[in-house]
Amino acid sequence: MTENLSAFLYLIASICFIMALRGLSSPDTARGGNIYGIAGMTIAILTTLASPEVVSFWLIILGLLIGGAIGTYIARQIQMTALPQLVAAFHSLVGLSAVCVATAAFAAPEAYGIGVRGAIESGSLVEMAIGLTIGAITFTGSIVAFAKLQGLVSGAPLIFSGQHFLNLALGIALILLIVLFVTTESVFTFVMLVLLSLAFGFLLILPIGGADMPVVISMLNSYSGWAACGIGFTLSNSLLIITGALVGSSGAILSYVMCKGMNRSIFNVILGGFGTESGASPTGPGVGDRLVKSGSAEDAAFIMKNAGSVIIVPGYGMAVAQAQHALREMGDLLKKDGVQVRYAIHPVAGRMPGHMNVLLAEANVPYDEVAELEEINHDFAQTDVAFVIGANDVTNPAAKTDPQSPIYGMPILDVERARTVLFVKRSMASGYAGVDNELFFRENTMMLFGDAKKMCEEIVKSLD
Repeated sequence: MTENLSAFLYLIASICFIMALRGLSSPDTARGGNIYGIAGMTIAILTTLASPEVVSFWLIILGLLIGGAIGTYIARQIQMTALPQLVAAFHSLVGLSAVCVATAAFAAPEAYGIGVRGAIESGSLVEMAIGLTIGAITFTGSIVAFAKLQGLVSGAPLIFSGQHFLNLALGIALILLIVLFVTTESVFTFVMLVLLSLAFGFLLILPIGGADMPVVISMLNSYSGWAACGIGFTLSNSLLIITGALVGSSGAILSYVMCKGMNRSIFNVILGGFGTESGASPTGPGVGDRLVKSGSAEDAAFIMKNAGSVIIVPGYGMAVAQAQHALREMGDLLKKDGVQVRYAIHPVAGRMPGHMNVLLAEANVPYDEVAELEEINHDFAQTDVAFVIGANDVTNPAAKTDPQSPIYGMPILDVERARTVLFVKRSMASGYAGVDNELFFRENTMMLFGDAKKMCEEIVKSLD
């Protein structure tokens, strides 16, 4: 295949990827966006295979078969609730691939047309070092994120004395090593760059708590894109450069949007950590001498059936209990009784951007019933019932009233303004931020203690 034809097909594939991102920006067009992405990747793979530089087809085909088989198995077996950790795992593989390509290019530069051992082009060394560093950081950082999301390690921030100074020292050391590697092309420097980058990725994500995990996921997505972009320069592959830049920039923009939704600085998220793991508060019908009102599924069914409007606020507790299908059935029954039902999504609800939207879509909740915070927040004051299922910090009024609270300033869903708040929760335990939710103790709040899925199923029975 001629070089001009390859460049043209890579351009077509790039346009497909851009259209995929555009399609994925809305639930209504997400399916079309996926189709564009599949088409772009198919064109990219076939164009690469037709390149005259390819000499080992059997290795490529073997890799495609193994990777395709693993991917197909995971896609068929994975639960929607496990998507955040799956995304983190995929990011780690992108980072690892960047490290492997950089290592191969350093070991055999003549195969990549960037020089010979000991005399690699300076520009290629810079690209190689940057792609390698970002890839290694993405690899170990994503593994830590996966372990936290999967519950293999505590989701609480893991902090030790002098951690920030150590991270700062590692960051400076990495910059110096990159400069040293470019000027000396030393094997020892290359190995040290790999090891320190792996350690830096591990230490960078370790102190970040569960409440900041949506931002971490989007940031790791950005890192993986920039790693691919850097390696694209090493391989002189325009498609990899464009695709990596698209992923890197879109991930960075999404991280900014998520931080804005939490009223947080991106530097605080990356360098700090936020709150503690849930479970800091005692369980039961109250905390200390503060009592709460609790009710049953029958109470909730009666209240909602006689309401004119209900806004449902899902959170990670709904995902853990896999209650989305029972929740949709509850909503359908309420609509049959003439109740207006809508769903309110906070930008950082769940463990990754769009987590709640994906789960509701899986349960076939109509897209036009799902609204983001900015669209629906002003409607709570005119709503009869706010049904909160598994959300905590994103509904805590302390974010607006308590300057000492770790979540102060974070935009929240104004569910406390509804006439009645029904709050489904297993216990009185705090959320990821480690603070009590003032909403539990409000006069208009009724707690529904129990598993979210079981509670919804019992409400459905009462409505039926």
